[in-house]
Amino acid sequence: MTSASPALLLPLARAGLVTGVTDALFSSALAVFVYRSGVTRLWQGVASMLLGPAAFDGGARTAAIGLAIHFGVAFAWSAVFLALYVSSSWLREAVASPSGVLAVASVYGPIIWMVMSLVVVPLFTHRPPAINIRWWVQFVGHIPAVALPIVAAIGWSHS
Repeated sequence: MTSASPALLLPLARAGLVTGVTDALFSSALAVFVYRSGVTRLWQGVASMLLGPAAFDGGARTAAIGLAIHFGVAFAWSAVFLALYVSSSWLREAVASPSGVLAVASVYGPIIWMVMSLVVVPLFTHRPPAINIRWWVQFVGHIPAVALPIVAAIGWSHS
């Protein structure tokens, strides 16, 4: 299969959608129940990466933009994993079992979080990340909420 194969579009779509939903639920639950914030503010914060601080004054419109950005990022990380999966027989073998999926997700999730928090977000905000308890919650949370859906959707679609 080549990387442009139509057979790869379904696993990519599945991975992006499931990851977007799973991580949105995880992040929203954290915002509301742990950080005592709101879902609208959470997604406005995501939108502020592109729109700047004015995103916090944009109401539901900028929250929707933030959610769209979130899904774009979920699809991007799914596409990265799909490219790695297609090009690596070792990775395909590793995710052939449920324990392999969990092992790969346990590495891929923290990598995603580190790239996003240490590189991508600072590029947009021009601020270094705050490495605190919230950072570590996201570090661990990216295993079940982000990487596991990506790895499972792509790995299991080819087994």
